[in-house]
Amino acid sequence: MLKQLLARKTNFSDVVDDSHGPGLRRTLGPWGITALGIGAVIGTGIFVVTGTAAAEHAGPAVLISFVLAAICSAFSALCYAEFATLIPVSGSSYSYAYATLGELVAWFIGWNMVLEYGISASAVAASWTGYFTSLLDHVGIHLPVALTEAPLAFTGGHLVATGHLLNLPAVAIVLALTWLCYVGIRESSGLNALMVLLKVGLILMIIIAGARYVNTDNWHPFIPEPKGDGEFGWSGIFRGAAMVFFAYIGFEATSTAAQECKNPQRDLPFGIILSLVLCTLLYLGMAAVMTGLVPYTVLNTVDPVVTALQGHAELGWLRTWVEVGALIGLSSVILVMIIAQPRIFMIMARDGLLPKVFAKVHPKHRTPHINTLITGFGIAVLAAIFPLDLLADLTSMGTLIAFTAVCAGVLILRYTAPELPRTFRVPWAPVICVAGVLSCLGLLYTMNWFNWALMGAWTVIGLLIYFGYGMRHSHLHAPKIDQ
Repeated sequence: MLKQLLARKTNFSDVVDDSHGPGLRRTLGPWGITALGIGAVIGTGIFVVTGTAAAEHAGPAVLISFVLAAICSAFSALCYAEFATLIPVSGSSYSYAYATLGELVAWFIGWNMVLEYGISASAVAASWTGYFTSLLDHVGIHLPVALTEAPLAFTGGHLVATGHLLNLPAVAIVLALTWLCYVGIRESSGLNALMVLLKVGLILMIIIAGARYVNTDNWHPFIPEPKGDGEFGWSGIFRGAAMVFFAYIGFEATSTAAQECKNPQRDLPFGIILSLVLCTLLYLGMAAVMTGLVPYTVLNTVDPVVTALQGHAELGWLRTWVEVGALIGLSSVILVMIIAQPRIFMIMARDGLLPKVFAKVHPKHRTPHINTLITGFGIAVLAAIFPLDLLADLTSMGTLIAFTAVCAGVLILRYTAPELPRTFRVPWAPVICVAGVLSCLGLLYTMNWFNWALMGAWTVIGLLIYFGYGMRHSHLHAPKIDQ
């Protein structure tokens, strides 16, 4: 049994994957992959989480939080880039773990990626509602609070009922984007590229216009005096880093589109690294302007960018642009997450770890259509009933666990298979890989007990599915199973 749990997959060819039916359509070039990464990264991190992290944890030093999260992400991004040249299939860190750490760890990582992508899209959809209702309020339309707020809230370390019905706008945007992803990767990636151009242009507009009105007194003290564990001071900076880490997960989503790349060995490393660099610069610029326009203590709102602008009448003209741009930016994040998650299901099913229905590709649209529908409806349900802060922390945990496995996997493969051709190699691999593992574990350490409890429950559910189905149907151990 132990041998099976530790068995590694070595054949990741397209021939094996396409034997299950129609293959995915290769339509993405290097800039399309970069746009997917930026589309997934630039969203809730800038438009919502920045305000929460500054107001509750780090103050103006949220800039340091972003730098720490970026460094942690950079270690992982380099490792993802090397793996992408070795294993150019849609499984991302699940496939990378399968090649290096064995089937059980691969299942654990894949199961956490369900958490990562599904819940992150739900969190972004929940924050999308804040800007949507703000825009409607701006034009005199007011939706009932009962239909725009989650029926549950995370307070004092536990969930409480709010008396609201559901977050209806979040459900609507998720279902609309699910339909687009069902239709095809060409259509959804084209729309994503357009949304990326619009939201990057808007963010640059806010940074340039807002910089003129920054009051540097708002940056003092840069690191507020600590009030408790994870509340300001250096512990708050690290807690803020763990929270804003949620903002960086998008670069990983690019690797789930490997089988839709024209040249994955070249395009994936390019897209992964470039999207991370560009997004980090935009995050730092926006965080500096927001905390400079108003005191950080007022930024804990559903639309903190609007809150920052409202502190200066001269910037009032930007409000509508911010609201529209935020809706576009957040929509592109949801879109990329809905693209990514079905492909993880697909590759796991093609390994036999999930039922064969999850491996199906639509004969006309060439998308994992059943997975897309399951993913979309699941995300809609989570966005309808759970609050943003809980969803964001769970997403960060799932991502950090996946990143830890990838950083360890690169180093392991350097010793177990040094002969494999690598068109991109992590420089100073022992240092970078170990630093990546330690930095991810350090951020995980800052998470509170309630998130760990939920992660534990999620893991137990995953293990029950693996031992109840996946282990017995794995193609790696039962090659004669009808595929």
